[in-house]
Amino acid sequence: MRTARFTLDPAFTVAQVDPRIFGSFVEHLGRCVYTGIYEPDHPTADEAGLRRDVLDLVRELGVTAVRYPGGNFVSGYKWEDSVGPVEERPRRLDLAWRTTESNRFGLSEFIAFLKKVGPRAEPMMAVNLGTRGVAEAIELQEYANHPSGTALSDLRRSHGDKDPFGIRLWCLGNEMDGPWQTGHKTAEEYGRIAAETARAMRQIDPEVELVACGSSSQSMPTFAAWEATVLQETYDLIDYISLHAYYEPLDGDVDSFLASAVDMETFIENVVATCDHVGARLKSKKKINLSFDEWNVWYLSRTEAEVSALDWPQAPRLLEDNYSVTDAVVFGSLLIALLRHADRVTVACLAQLVNVIAPIMTEPGGPAWRQTTFFPFAQASEYGRGEVLDVRVDSPTYETRKYGEADLLHATAVRAEDGTVTVFAVNRGRTDPLPLEVALGGLGVTRVVEHSALADADPDARNTLDEPERVVPHAVEGTRVTDGRLTAVLEPLSWNVIRLA
Repeated sequence: MRTARFTLDPAFTVAQVDPRIFGSFVEHLGRCVYTGIYEPDHPTADEAGLRRDVLDLVRELGVTAVRYPGGNFVSGYKWEDSVGPVEERPRRLDLAWRTTESNRFGLSEFIAFLKKVGPRAEPMMAVNLGTRGVAEAIELQEYANHPSGTALSDLRRSHGDKDPFGIRLWCLGNEMDGPWQTGHKTAEEYGRIAAETARAMRQIDPEVELVACGSSSQSMPTFAAWEATVLQETYDLIDYISLHAYYEPLDGDVDSFLASAVDMETFIENVVATCDHVGARLKSKKKINLSFDEWNVWYLSRTEAEVSALDWPQAPRLLEDNYSVTDAVVFGSLLIALLRHADRVTVACLAQLVNVIAPIMTEPGGPAWRQTTFFPFAQASEYGRGEVLDVRVDSPTYETRKYGEADLLHATAVRAEDGTVTVFAVNRGRTDPLPLEVALGGLGVTRVVEHSALADADPDARNTLDEPERVVPHAVEGTRVTDGRLTAVLEPLSWNVIRLA
């Protein structure tokens, strides 16, 4: 097997990592909220009904910006239903997922949850531009953020929340290009209402940060034209445009699945090009950044049948994908793709946080545990803070049905403030180890602190209720730095974290 190589040099960098790239997503979908983060009768529940075992895992995961309350759910969301005395909140049909929403967990409870997660977690609130509009968005903003002295801010205070919620980051709707979306709009219709909403929200707070809806995926027939039309209307009013992407193996094509990040990186680069084209046409010096606020491995092809069979239950088991080692390696590669584009991807949200295509699983009344995908995210959030170094790999390749020739090695590296360097690397090869050499240039690192790998002889190995620790990262021996050169061997089908000091 030919050796994969790249060079790291402190003179060649991409950008500082924005902590918001390690965001996540809580939607009123399935058991993400109810029996996920919130279960008042659980043995570990605190006085607010939040599961302490889940809170511990969320803190360990290291999430930052948490998007709420959807997702498709937001396009039928009445924020007023989710505030005030719990016993007075109405039950509603949720058209997005054919379920019934009790509203027992609402806006105040979400903010209290984030406070317990810790200071790194901030709200990313979505407003309903599907079935509602400008008036409801600014009413929610006033309720959430105005200190006092108005009807809505005083209503919040009467509900027991004296201090404003301080929500800075807002999504202007969700996936409005999608025909499945309640209140689906054309690009022209959405661009207009997004611009009107942005102007009104900035009248309340000029410093608010706003995300406009981009395409729901790169495969949408309106992709790029949608972004161009929306940005023409909103360019000077917003800060981010959104991207959403999910990946699964189709027709048994595991090799293409392992190269999913090829598509993700192309998606990012195409949206950047579209943003910059519109900026050039408008003669603007402003740069629109990207909010990749939904991404994950999701066995989406199963979902339509799951949802269509529902008859308005409350918090059913939905989208509870159980992730394998193969899934975790692809997941880690998607994280690498985000870090490699940290100059423009400055917000990203893993969809979702608990139970629903999530790194954390729970059993009602029972335990919580880590899925295989938990580990790459937690390690990237812990060691991926700092400056991304420019990585150009020279790697052996393999053939894929969807993406043609793809590198076996997918990698990036982050240099922390203290000078330590972490290499994140995936070996996409399913059968052979991959030798790796990295020239370390003038980085001043001389030793390997740790080489951790997530891999298994069984690529389908998973963590389950019965075997919650079947798959965990393990130490790799033999990785060393000699004369300014890192040498390592990456196990077949593996996610690797190599820390240097």
